[in-house]
Amino acid sequence: MKAKRYITALGAFFVLVISVAACGSGVPGDAVANVAGNPVTLQAFDHWMFVAAKSQAAQNPGQPVIVPNDPPSFGQCVSNVRKQIPQLAKTSSKTLKADCQNLFNSLKSQVMPFLIEAYWYQAQAAKEGITVSDAEVMKAFDTAKNQQFQTKAQYQAFLAQTGQTQADIVYRFRIHVIFTKLLAKRSTKVTPAQIQSYYKSHLSQFGTPQTRDVRLVLAKTAAQADAAKAALQHGQSWAAVVKKYSTDPTTKSTGGLLQGLSSSGSQDAALTQAAMSAPKGALMGPVKAQFGYYVFEVVKIHPATQQSLSAATPIIRQTLSNQNQNNAQTALNNQIKKAWQGKTTCRSDYAVADCKGYKAPATTPTATTG
Repeated sequence: MKAKRYITALGAFFVLVISVAACGSGVPGDAVANVAGNPVTLQAFDHWMFVAAKSQAAQNPGQPVIVPNDPPSFGQCVSNVRKQIPQLAKTSSKTLKADCQNLFNSLKSQVMPFLIEAYWYQAQAAKEGITVSDAEVMKAFDTAKNQQFQTKAQYQAFLAQTGQTQADIVYRFRIHVIFTKLLAKRSTKVTPAQIQSYYKSHLSQFGTPQTRDVRLVLAKTAAQADAAKAALQHGQSWAAVVKKYSTDPTTKSTGGLLQGLSSSGSQDAALTQAAMSAPKGALMGPVKAQFGYYVFEVVKIHPATQQSLSAATPIIRQTLSNQNQNNAQTALNNQIKKAWQGKTTCRSDYAVADCKGYKAPATTPTATTG
């Protein structure tokens, strides 16, 4: 059986085991981490692991839900998988333990950063003198709730489906409001100089190049191209000459008409170069190209256009505003991580990149993948 099938089955089953030894520098026995003196409790970790597992299991309706919370042995996880997932009952303990470990790491990588960074944002807000009232949080919560859910029943179904309580949702909104206030203190203003610089360096985005409509014959040989040109000069129609001499599949059914030829197009380079410099109405060629010889006439020239700076300003402002916002968020997160990661101690089995002194574990293939 492939690893993906194991993980899918494991991700759909719920086990809750509290098993953390009272060891680890600065981390209380009932906690998985300590952030500047504030413990991230095992109870909180277990709850949000369940929420993460419910979210993952929602992709496989009808399956049980698993949260393998007994590292490093995962004995209870293995036992319950065998009981609850019959198709895995005879799978070796080594294989199931490896997959329990993989699932644990996958869920942990979502939950621990969420819990730790929530502490970081609150700590940074306190450091900067930012306060958030319950009224502010509830206003944001109520606005979003009323927009997303038409009835109380829909909201309650959402809570049941995700394994969250209203307190969980309100907590998420509190952290969001705090982050928003932290971000508001960082400048994301778009200046006229930024707009002008962007415009100058992206002129092609605010205009269209010159294009030309041409009639052409693509002949196999130079002699055939000369014959086609002579026929046109003696008054034969483009449709008749194209039908007799041209091998170009794109224009054979249009009487040789090719519309929208431009220097940035995908047409044959020799034809493009000749046609973009030819006068309108003159019969030109033969021009040797990759697939034969062209005889052509420019029948219409569509001038290039260029949007003015003032006309382009609204869309440039929005683009730069989004960029500045993203840059400010990245800078804020980097600043907060630099300030608080060194004060974040994690128990070894629960460590993630946000923890002080974190070292990524070596990857060991499971029996299902190996």
